[in-house]
Amino acid sequence: MNTLQERREKKLTLFVISDSIGETAQRVIHAVLAQFPSLEDYDIQTFPFIDSAESLGGILRDALKEKAVVITTLVSQELTEVCQEFCERTGLEWLDYMTPLLSVVAKRTHLTPSYESGSQYRLNQDYFKRVEAMEFAVRYDDGKEAKGFLKADIVILGVSRTSKTPLSMYLANKSYKVANLPLIPEVSLPKEIDELEGKVVIGLTANANYLMSVRQSRLASLGLQGTSSYVELERIKAELAYARDVFEKTGAYVIDVTNQSIEETAQQIMTYATSQQLKLKA
Repeated sequence: MNTLQERREKKLTLFVISDSIGETAQRVIHAVLAQFPSLEDYDIQTFPFIDSAESLGGILRDALKEKAVVITTLVSQELTEVCQEFCERTGLEWLDYMTPLLSVVAKRTHLTPSYESGSQYRLNQDYFKRVEAMEFAVRYDDGKEAKGFLKADIVILGVSRTSKTPLSMYLANKSYKVANLPLIPEVSLPKEIDELEGKVVIGLTANANYLMSVRQSRLASLGLQGTSSYVELERIKAELAYARDVFEKTGAYVIDVTNQSIEETAQQIMTYATSQQLKLKA
């Protein structure tokens, strides 16, 4: 066996899969790994908020390719069964942190579990709500998964460099689940954008010259020189015009972020979100 192959065989890869944030499994894993102080070559990959057999299946197939150990904290019986069937069929190593203890407690108490994901976090609900919101913001940043728009508390739309990602993370720290989408004229909108009725939709815009300056600074920070349509004024104006059409179509609340801090913009968004929630309750 060659050296590279030996490293692949010896490396410990752990896939942590959860239908919540997965913090329970991660704490146990780190407690176990602390007992192996000489262990350096390991990789822990986390997959939070897994809520479909399709998503779970893709992760399990990747785990098989990497010869990973799968560790789950899945409350869903259906997803647990998917995992069990796959691992029994393929020989993939799997540890289920939920089902055995659930079964023991149910047997001893004659009670039926609620099978509600994340229910343990009610002990410190505010803290864990923020953690969950931040995980959500990372997962659904830049339109990575279109289904996030339908799960979000707030949907942020805007052209490049209007601070969509920083705003999403700031609002997540305030416990809002935020999904954002960059608006590019040549890229079709996901169909989920047509299904946002009742959602808090925010449209970010800015002065074209201001955006040009911000983009030029961004390219310079990356060490990129020369001309690019990304920083051309006419191109930016066209993007902003396209964004205005999208804002009108989605009924977005439009905020001009020109020379405005993240905190100022976030406060406007939260004030608007609160007013919309009050309207729904009225």
